Amino acid sequence: LTKDDDVRKYVPRRDFEKDGKKHSKAPRIQRLVTPIKLQRKRAKAAVKAKRISKAKTEAAEYQKLLALRMKEAKERRSESLAKRRATRSASQASKGDM
Repeated sequence: LTKDDDVRKYVPRRDFEKDGKKHSKAPRIQRLVTPIKLQRKRAKAAVKAKRISKAKTEAAEYQKLLALRMKEAKERRSESLAKRRATRSASQASKGDM
């Protein structure tokens, strides 16, 4: 069989007689690959790829934001530590003067 052949012609059929007439039965063909199925498959893959790329870009943006926030927090922490050190050294200097 090739892609161009009609699969329905190659299904094993069962002949029988009913009410004096000859009939034939064939099993249902499932998962027949049709152009519509292929189109849906491509569409699904495109949606999946789009979703993955969107998630990657959003993750990168979030990492940038997180790095910025961490940097700001670090600066704030160092400023507060510097203030604390300055007040402590000033208070120790005033105690030393006494």
